[in-house]
Amino acid sequence: MEYTTLGRTGLNVSVAGLGCGGNSKIGQGAGQSTADSVALIRRAMDLGVNFFDTARGYGTEGVLGEAISNVPRDSVVVSSKHHAGGVSAEQISAAIDTSLRELRTDYVDVYHLHGVHPDTYDHARDVLAPALLRAQEQGKIRFLGITETSPHDHDQIMLGRAVQDDYWDVMMLGFNMMHQVARNRVLPHTRDRNIGTLIMFAVRNLFSKPGLLHATMKELAADGRVPDALADQAEPLGFLVHDGGAESVIDAAYRYARHEPGADVVLFGTGNPAHLEANIASILRPPLPAADTARLAELFGHLRGVGLDLPGPVKG
Repeated sequence: MEYTTLGRTGLNVSVAGLGCGGNSKIGQGAGQSTADSVALIRRAMDLGVNFFDTARGYGTEGVLGEAISNVPRDSVVVSSKHHAGGVSAEQISAAIDTSLRELRTDYVDVYHLHGVHPDTYDHARDVLAPALLRAQEQGKIRFLGITETSPHDHDQIMLGRAVQDDYWDVMMLGFNMMHQVARNRVLPHTRDRNIGTLIMFAVRNLFSKPGLLHATMKELAADGRVPDALADQAEPLGFLVHDGGAESVIDAAYRYARHEPGADVVLFGTGNPAHLEANIASILRPPLPAADTARLAELFGHLRGVGLDLPGPVKG
């Protein structure tokens, strides 16, 4: 495993972080047993993963808490979250206490306001951030984070505002081969301010379901947003898979996100032990060839909001 420093937090974190939400919810979304999900998390730890992200809304805090209960607390970095919209300071404080009970811990390393929409950012900053600071003073959380609502904020307007404030130690943002907005909108500012970054939507459904990718290319080509030739190919991103390049589109997607300047941790989700190992292996591989990353910028650098699907059943 490779490790990096998560911005100004100083936390030493694995560059591959296991997300406990998304479609899989570490197997809980597919009806797997708690024991199987616990075993998956512990296998990730065996492979060197020490960063784990969950949330009150995922329903997986208890599973993660059980999985890490048999290791020294300082050997793992735990991230959790609670939605900000319509939530009072008292409610966020109570949610932190609930998270601590579920996670079987005295503190959460990074506690985020979850899925903050641009319209609710003022509330998050002015009402909820002070509650997080009080929890920090009480030793319940170590660092403050904020997470965008990628499917509803394609231009990353909220994070563009948040990086101007000094509250946030960590930011979670969407970034992938066909949604490159953060390269100019967010990541230069997080680097300047030494804010830690967690990358989500690196793969999700778009790059793991060939049928969905092909259908998406057809829609984009019909709108004149990508060349028609891509829509005519059975494997529109096949140019990434070659000797010296990626082993698969999924492999390319993880490597692309991992080696973007300013990206600290790439989050991935799965309930499948084989996929767990494959995803980690991809994140640890070298950058894609420069010609391939340049081609991705040329083809898709202008796109917004592609591949930012919410959890749920998707054909393809």
